[in-house]
Amino acid sequence: MIAEAGLAALWFAAALAALQLALAAIGVRRSMASGTAGVSGDGLTGQILSAVRPVAVVQGALAALALGLLILVFVRSDMSVLLVAENSHSDKPLLYKIAGAWGNHEGSMLLWVTILGLAGGAVAILEHRLPRPTLIATLGAQALIALGFYAFLLFSSNPFARLNPAPADGNGLNPLLQDPGLAFHPPTLYIGYVGISVAFSFAVGALVTRDVGPAFARAMRPWVLGAWIFLTLGITAGSYWAYYELGWGGWWFWDPVENASLMPWLAATALLHSVTVLATRDGLRAWTVMLAVVAFSMSMIGTFLVRSGILTSVHAFAVDPKRGAFILALLAIYIGGALLLFAARVGTVREGNRFDLVSREGALVANNLLLSVVLGIVLTGTLYPIVAAAMGVQLSVGPPFFDKTAGPVALILVAIMGAGPLMRWRRDDANAVLGRMIVPVAATGVTLAGFAALADGIHILPLLGLALAAGLATASIAPLWKRDLRRTPLFTWGMVVAHLGIAVSLAGMASDSAFTQQTLVAARIGEPQHVGPYTITLEGVRPVIGPNWSAIEGKLTARRGDGAPFTLRPQSRFFATPPTVTSESAIATRFDGQLYTVLGQMDEQGRWQLRLWWKPFVTLIWAGGALVALGGALSLFGRVRRERRAAKREEEA
Repeated sequence: MIAEAGLAALWFAAALAALQLALAAIGVRRSMASGTAGVSGDGLTGQILSAVRPVAVVQGALAALALGLLILVFVRSDMSVLLVAENSHSDKPLLYKIAGAWGNHEGSMLLWVTILGLAGGAVAILEHRLPRPTLIATLGAQALIALGFYAFLLFSSNPFARLNPAPADGNGLNPLLQDPGLAFHPPTLYIGYVGISVAFSFAVGALVTRDVGPAFARAMRPWVLGAWIFLTLGITAGSYWAYYELGWGGWWFWDPVENASLMPWLAATALLHSVTVLATRDGLRAWTVMLAVVAFSMSMIGTFLVRSGILTSVHAFAVDPKRGAFILALLAIYIGGALLLFAARVGTVREGNRFDLVSREGALVANNLLLSVVLGIVLTGTLYPIVAAAMGVQLSVGPPFFDKTAGPVALILVAIMGAGPLMRWRRDDANAVLGRMIVPVAATGVTLAGFAALADGIHILPLLGLALAAGLATASIAPLWKRDLRRTPLFTWGMVVAHLGIAVSLAGMASDSAFTQQTLVAARIGEPQHVGPYTITLEGVRPVIGPNWSAIEGKLTARRGDGAPFTLRPQSRFFATPPTVTSESAIATRFDGQLYTVLGQMDEQGRWQLRLWWKPFVTLIWAGGALVALGGALSLFGRVRRERRAAKREEEA
């Protein structure tokens, strides 16, 4: 009966989403018609508006209950549930039984809508700054989004469908997903996607009630920041998972599914800067609303790409074209409707405060434009092969396209990013800005000259990346010069740390591209091999048995110069359910990089295939990602704390 209870909870949640949407529509319309916008309201209109909040809370709780019951049937290995039989096995470790609940199409969509419902409930409970009609319109927009996904689950992708007769055991979860990183990576990304959906709902609510202004931006900003933090963590974790789990030695492959997570992050980054300008300086009103629509559009496009079956990937679960058509219809309804609303109401959005071209706002606009260009390049490179395939033309768009098109634009973006925080709001003097940029420009020039002279054969993009990383790192800490660090606001620290994180990641990317050394060899036991500064010897190979897999494990002894030897144990694993062979890399991390090893198969001469990489400073990529997320968290905490203090002072006054 657990599955039936979960399905019932899902139906009740969908019914409450429909009720929430209806109440919000009626209440907002009556409120605006009677001219009571912003009034707490008595009478029927006030009662209708008051009813939306508890409905949103209960809807989120019911969605969470449905997800909890789905996890329970996975933990109990109830093979009479079709989803469990297809994606789990009784011998799997508990962590992967739990992760199996969302490591598939239906479960991942239930996780999506659960986070969406809980976010709507959190908005209903926590948000008290906006005029009530604007807040209720926001909750109505959130209900509309949820209702479409409830319909998708109930009519196209029921996660609680029964299987009769039940098999003795299940097919098991894709072995590539049986990793702690992938157990937590999807929920992290989904929280980011849903945070963007909340920002989108705020934008729709403000457009409906014609209330686009600083108050709306201050209400939206924590959700944008939270979404951006989780997207950053999700992309960083996913990149490292692909790096160590797939055995390819790379940290980013421009795979369409990777791009599906990158595109919302790019849009959210632009939105974050724009909403900050609106909240603090009352500028970029139309920009902010439009970017909220674009960011949500990118998350919906990503959902369509991953869940429609149009892609073949370890992440892409759906294979039924009907499901893809359903998601495409939702995308058209949500995004088309939002664009129509924006077109109809943009004339009511006042211009806001003006600013000069040479100002911090001007730099942010330039950054947003360049982020939009990079977003357009990634979107085009991702969708073009799909459109071409639909027309009968098979082609691929790989890393060379993205590196040559997006790379130079990204470097210009980094340069402007370094200059922006050194500019004043509203207007500044170009000569004064150049004076403040002397030290960062000098750091860039010295680094450029040094690597050009000392690193023979380095390509131009990695060289510029290393130089600009040094300049950006210097410029990032410039806002702290001559300040009392103990009194510096947390959100200023957040900006510094986040920009510094971008510089650190850029340095890691450029170093990996410029200095990585690779050896692919068929090695005999006892025969030394060389990669970078290391000598590596295959000492032997032995069988190993795991919880639900068997493996051939190599023992590698590595030595750096005259240093002490150490052991690495890469594996080639075999999973019986489903039958899959995976490469489990063995990685040694040192202060200046990583030694990365992969064991392949034995050939007819008794030699073992070895793939060896020395990757200088590659760990800076993920350390920088962590710093970016930390900077976002500091900024979020600082903003929330300041607003609470301001609200408390108003109450006391």
